Amino acid sequence: AEYMGDYTQRIEPQLRESGWTGYWIDAASAKRMNVDSVIVLDPVNRPLIDTAIRNGVKNFIGGNCTVSLMLMATQGLFTKGWVEWISVATYQAASGAGAAHMKELVQQMGHLARSGENATDSLELETRVTLAMRSAELPTHCFGAPLAGNALPWIDAGLPNGQTREEWKGMAETNKLLQLDPPVPVDGICVRIGALRCHSQALTIKLKHDVPLEQIEAALRANPWAQVIANTKADTLAHLTPSAVSGTLQVPIGRLRKMAQGPEYLSAFTVGDQLLWGAAEPLRRVLLILLGVL
Repeated sequence: AEYMGDYTQRIEPQLRESGWTGYWIDAASAKRMNVDSVIVLDPVNRPLIDTAIRNGVKNFIGGNCTVSLMLMATQGLFTKGWVEWISVATYQAASGAGAAHMKELVQQMGHLARSGENATDSLELETRVTLAMRSAELPTHCFGAPLAGNALPWIDAGLPNGQTREEWKGMAETNKLLQLDPPVPVDGICVRIGALRCHSQALTIKLKHDVPLEQIEAALRANPWAQVIANTKADTLAHLTPSAVSGTLQVPIGRLRKMAQGPEYLSAFTVGDQLLWGAAEPLRRVLLILLGVL
């Protein structure tokens, strides 16, 4: 099968060589970091998009799903210039890897559920399910390991510095998308979890100086797509989970608090539908911008 990036690398150069001067819009990572491309996320970088159009740029590329969702949630902090660095742990859904991976996750869930049927107590249940997870009968063709009831702390190819390519995108794409100078360090660990849809991210944000939480929440609300969730159990469980967010365009951010490391350290948790703002929606909107509709 040909992946989207393979198609981009094969077809786009042929079109340009043939004299085609149209707009190329896609979500593949193949052209994101090219100097002749702009990463699009218009609620966050609309001025950059407008300038690029005026300057004759023809390639408009959707960003990495977790990067786009992180920036949708935290844009207000970057706009204020408060961010010194971000450390992130992602909890990425199976659908981020493709439809076949979603199907495999559901198949694994069913396999594990059947393995635990008629267990007489919790110890027998755990033993049966663990054995089933380690069994060659469990479908793992797509993920290479059990995902149901598990976590996989490796996404995409490895790099010589020890990062995965998914982790490398955090800093590279954030700084290109926002045109930050000097660059803001963004790093962390990307983990695949057994959610079908929506990527979640736990953020540790080092601020340049102490900013009261009330001002932080007000800055975050400046993006109408970001939804600040009260730091309570009830609000968190009701609004800050993949099941609550799936299929919606709001990007909630909550668990906002100052950390024990000091008043410049901010903790946050955010969830977003990676099939919408993390993939399709920025492309739909840049097309409308190019058509003069948005």
